[in-house]
Amino acid sequence: MDEKEKFIMSWEMLDGFRKYLEERENTEATVRKYISDIRVFMQFMREDREVNKEKLIGYKQWLSENYALSSANSMIAALNQFLICFGVERWKLRRFKVQTQCFREEEKELTQKEYRQLRMTAEQLGKQKIGLMIETIAGTGIRIGELKYFTAEAVKKGRVFVKNKGKQRMILIPEKLQHKLRYFIERNGIVSGTVFRTRTGQPVDRSNIWKQLKRLAEAAGVDTDKVFPHNFRHLFARVFYNATRDIVGLADLLGHSNIAVTRLYARSGVEYYQKQLDHLKLVEE
Repeated sequence: MDEKEKFIMSWEMLDGFRKYLEERENTEATVRKYISDIRVFMQFMREDREVNKEKLIGYKQWLSENYALSSANSMIAALNQFLICFGVERWKLRRFKVQTQCFREEEKELTQKEYRQLRMTAEQLGKQKIGLMIETIAGTGIRIGELKYFTAEAVKKGRVFVKNKGKQRMILIPEKLQHKLRYFIERNGIVSGTVFRTRTGQPVDRSNIWKQLKRLAEAAGVDTDKVFPHNFRHLFARVFYNATRDIVGLADLLGHSNIAVTRLYARSGVEYYQKQLDHLKLVEE
């Protein structure tokens, strides 16, 4: 786009942006999020469709006042891609600088006790499928979108090959989980294909699982804000790292190419660091 040209937005641009993201081989989840984030920007602009740097800076300020900085940064990332897509990358915004904490926020993390409570409640209610999906994610550390790769054929071999973000990795299925999955497959007459499917035979998706998890959390007396698919992946990471202290192995299992990302999954809570400080004995009584 020429420097003198005006950049006028329209809702129709979302289709072009979606195609741009898909051609870049972004995951389906990323495409959905970026489109959603651009809708927020368009709503912020209201009837004013002419974009310039001043308005973008105003939007950045609005984000800082209405969202956590980590969320604001992810929305800025989406907006920058939108600007690149339509040839005005010169207006890209800088992200907010956020100091990384060495510890996680414990009130947001699912504990092993809560995890066991969810599993037990699923069993008591006869909700075998959602209970097994929870165990599959927590027992292997997969992403919710990778459940579709758990096929009857893969379970029989005890190995699942996942293709995601242009990479392929092998998922190892714990022996006890293999037995449970095989029993589920046999009981439900699944001959081949994905194990977890809807009544129409389609692979379960994020929305199917999300609703079931919220209902299960309420029945189990667990904070519903803590019960979502990615938190089971975080639980796997913490338990694995605490047991092995193998950050490189954990990165491989999670499918991370950057160990810095893995560290965010494995970090301990405030209480852990408090105990470590107390054990230093550097302060006299």
